[in-house]
Amino acid sequence: MTPTTLTCSAAIVAALSAVPTLAAAETFAPKVLVMAMFEAEAAPWLKNLDLPNTITIPGLPTDHDALSCNADLCVMTTTMGYANAASSAMAVGFSDQLDLSQTYVLIAGIAGVDPENGTLGSAAWADHVVDAGLVHRIDSRDAPSDWTSQIVELGAKVPGEKPGWTAGSEVFTLNPALVSAAMDATRDVELADSDDAAAYRANYTQNAAKGAPQVMVCASVSADTYWHGDTIAQEVADHTALLTNGAADYCMSQMEDNATLTALERAAEAGRLDMDRVAILRTASNFDRAYDGQDTAASLSATSGGFGPATENAFRVGNAFAALVINDWDRFEKGVTLD
Repeated sequence: MTPTTLTCSAAIVAALSAVPTLAAAETFAPKVLVMAMFEAEAAPWLKNLDLPNTITIPGLPTDHDALSCNADLCVMTTTMGYANAASSAMAVGFSDQLDLSQTYVLIAGIAGVDPENGTLGSAAWADHVVDAGLVHRIDSRDAPSDWTSQIVELGAKVPGEKPGWTAGSEVFTLNPALVSAAMDATRDVELADSDDAAAYRANYTQNAAKGAPQVMVCASVSADTYWHGDTIAQEVADHTALLTNGAADYCMSQMEDNATLTALERAAEAGRLDMDRVAILRTASNFDRAYDGQDTAASLSATSGGFGPATENAFRVGNAFAALVINDWDRFEKGVTLD
C-alpha cells in the first residue's frame, strides 16, 4: 500500500467517524403513521405532502425499506398480502427507531366493494375487520348436495354453525370513538370520480352502486385470496355476520388488514403502541361481483375506472383524518373515547 493510499484511507475513516450513526439517531415519535400496501396507494401521499425525511427500518422489504416523514406524519409501504403486511407491521411496531406509543396508525388502501353498500370511489372507515380465510372450505362440487355454502367455520361441521375453535385473529373491533371521530371529520370530503367509473357503475341495479361515491362506516373483510363473484360474496357476508353476531355489515374486501392488525396487536401487547389509535380506511377500486347479465370472469378482469379515484380518495379522506389528529393534538394526544 502506497503512502498516498494510506493518507486517503485515513481521510475516509476520519470523515465517516464524523457522521452520526443510525444507532445514535434520536427516536422519532410521529403523530400519524400511514400504512399503504403498494406504490400506487402511497403515491398521492408522497406527491401531495412534503415528507423530506427518511427513516430506514430493518425488516421492511428491500424495495420499500424506509418511512417518508415530516415533523408530524410518516408514510410507509408494507407491500401486498398477509405475509408482507404482517412482517412490515411487525418490523415497524418493534423498531427502536420509533416511539409509536401515542401514534395514530392509519391503514389506507383500496378494496373491492359490495354494490349493496357502496360504489366505485367510495371510502369506508372500518368498524369491524373480519378474516375470510381462517375457515374450513369444501368446494361445492365435493360438498353435500344440501349445503348452501362452501364455508364451514373452524371446528364446525356444517355451514352456518358457530366455530368450535378459533385462531384468535378472526375479528377485530376498532375503537368506536375513533371511528366516529374519523367519520365526522371526513364525511364531507370532496371525493374524486371519473367518467369511466360513472359509466361502469351505471350497469348495476343496486341503488348504492349507481350513486356517487361517499364516505361511510362498515366492515372490511380480509383474505390472501382475491375472490370475486356473487356466490363467494354472499358466503363472505354470511360468514362476517356469523362471527360478529350480526354486528358487522360487510362492504369492503381486501388482502391485508387482519394480518396487519395481528402484528400491531402483538406490538401493543408489548407496550409499544395503542390499538385504540388504529384506524382503517378502504376505498373502492372495483366491485366484488358482476352486474346483472355480466359474466363473472369478465367482471374480474374488467377495467371499471375505479382505480384512480380510489387511490386518490384514500389520500383525500385519510389526509383529512390525519390533519384532524395533528391540528387538534391537545385532544388526540390523550386518546379518544366515547363520552
